[in-house]
Formats: sequence, C-alpha cells, structure tokens
Amino acid sequence: MSKKAFLFPGQGSQYVGMAKDLFDNFDAAKDIINEADDALGFSLTQIMFTGPFEKLKQTEYTQPAIFLHSVVISSIINKIDAAAAAGHSLGEYSALVAAGAIQLDDAVKLVRARGVAMQEAGVQHPGTMAAVIGLPPQTVTELCEEASAEGVVQCANFNSPGQLVISGSVSGVQKGMELCKTAGAKVVKELVVSAAFHSPLMESAKSKLLTALDNSKINDAKIPVYANVSAKPVESSEEIKKLLFEQVTAPVRWEETINNMINDGIDEFYEIGPGNVLQGLLKRINPDVKRYGIDKFTDVEKYL
Repeated sequence: MSKKAFLFPGQGSQYVGMAKDLFDNFDAAKDIINEADDALGFSLTQIMFTGPFEKLKQTEYTQPAIFLHSVVISSIINKIDAAAAAGHSLGEYSALVAAGAIQLDDAVKLVRARGVAMQEAGVQHPGTMAAVIGLPPQTVTELCEEASAEGVVQCANFNSPGQLVISGSVSGVQKGMELCKTAGAKVVKELVVSAAFHSPLMESAKSKLLTALDNSKINDAKIPVYANVSAKPVESSEEIKKLLFEQVTAPVRWEETINNMINDGIDEFYEIGPGNVLQGLLKRINPDVKRYGIDKFTDVEKYL
C-alpha cells in the first residue's frame, strides 16, 4: 500500500489565469474562491484570472493567489487520502489548511498579512537573493559566514542536492556570489525578487505576522505537516504557530524535509497548485519516488 503526501508550492509559481478553469468547472472551487474574496474584502481572483502579471507578482498578491489556487485543488481532491503534507515557504500555509489546522478564511487573511508584511520589510530593508548550484550546503554556509563581513547574507533555501539559495543585503549577497564562483559553483545567478526572503532582513515582518497569528484560530493538524524550519513532522497547534513565526527569517530545509518524509514511508508525492517546481526538486532529491502534479482542471479530472 503506497503512502501519499501532498506538497504545496511557494512564491514564484504564479501565472495569469491560475485557477480560472477550476472556478469555471467546479462549484466547490467557486465557493472557496468567493469565500476568500469575501474574507479579503477585495477581488484577489480578478488579479489571478486576468492579471496584469506585474500586479500578480507583487508579494502581497502573489502569496494569497498561490495559496488559494493550491487550497482549491486540495479541497476538491481530498478523496486522495494523504498521510502527510509539506509546503515550500508560503506553501506551508496551504499544507496546514489541507491538514485541517487552519480554516480557509483565517488562513487567507494570514497569508495576505504575511505577504504585506514581507513586502513592507523588503522596502524598509532592500535585499536580494541568488541561486547557487554545484556546491555542498556546508561550503555555501561557510562562504556566507565569510561574506557576512560585507553585509547580511545566509542560506535561505536548501532545495535539493547542490541547489541552494542565498539571501540578504545586496552587498552581502554579491560578496557571497563572488565567493561561491571562486569556490567552483557551476551556476551562481541573482534572482528577480522583491525582497530578501528567509533572511534577517525580514525581522520586521515577524512581529506583524505574530499579531495576525494571535488573531487566528490554529488547531492541531489531522495529519503530520513537515515544517520548513525543522524539516520534521508537526501536529500540535502551539508548535505550528511557533514554527510559522520562525519561518519568516529561517532557512527552508526542503531537501531534508523530503528525505525525512521518504524515510517515514512516503513513496508517492502530489504537487498541488501552480507549476511544477517541487516535482523538479523531488526528482533531484530522489528520482525513485513517484511524483505527480495537479495544477489545472484536466489534472484534477484525471485524478478524480
């Protein structure tokens, strides 16, 4: 008997027209999407369905849009019993909704608050991020420590073997990029982002998020959700809240998360939501496990 897990993507997977075909074909999708618009007090779906892309890629809209797309799908396909869930950065919120730990209207407000707080932190403390491919995590961590003499920089994402992202101030990240190139990285590429996510420059976003977390009802999860901060399964509401707070400035330990899930018996993964980024990472982490993507109406239809 195979053990299934749902994986939920984070920022960067958005596209104009996301979830429109689900809205048009499923009454359940319509209900969820309308409920989210009501909870937010503006039409997020207008931005998701028709753009413009420039607006959709602003953090305060991107985060709730990706979250909503993922949650719509997981609500429709909850017939596929998942034994566990995990989400990459923002995706952790979608995972927690799928696991019954947070209700939709609370979660969509939380994600919106997180997006706004992170966007504001990015304006107050401008920074950048860069992908580093072809160096071991330990090396990149040490090079970031060395580069931090020039400015704030740390590993932000441990995505898959030899694929990391560093994040921090422009000067810190540029120094880190330089050191990684010298150390023999295959690829070092600055990312087009609006802020230095998962770095200490996001500190000011944490207190705003904490207020939003305090105003939200968080329950124990019905299935284990593997947290970005610890890469371990969590079910208690107190622990969930603490880890969501820490997640804003802590690295995403994705490779470790997936390996822990596989070690715990998960052998079938479904990426739920826009894009296929997580399926690509999964293939690099362990090419032997089964992986599927559910993004569009046709994908959902196939699985139902």
